[in-house]
Amino acid sequence: QVQLVESGGGLVQAGGSLRLSCAASGHIFRINDMGWYRQAPGKQRELVGTITRYGNTNYEDSVKGRFTISRDNTKNMMFLQMNTLKPEDTAVYYCNAAVAPSFGAGGVYWGQGTQVTVSS
Repeated sequence: QVQLVESGGGLVQAGGSLRLSCAASGHIFRINDMGWYRQAPGKQRELVGTITRYGNTNYEDSVKGRFTISRDNTKNMMFLQMNTLKPEDTAVYYCNAAVAPSFGAGGVYWGQGTQVTVSS
């Protein structure tokens, strides 16, 4: 069993910063690609960005230059540094990961989400 848990969300004023964390636990052999997604009220879940095991990143256009994804493979963790936050960044943020478990078939796992609210 693999679990992902996000943390670090909260309420911040526009222009402020937050750092989200995603911790993976369980019977993990290797974590491959990881990603951050977000879902605003009344909207579909959208990709924020991804990071490969080797640290290569890609970002959705609206967050480029403001958000940075990183990871620590030794701790099975991923981070999302969000700067210059805007009210339109308000959403529930989810992490996901493609995991090769210690036994059994691999799969893509999701966290439960963490709320980010940016006030104007």
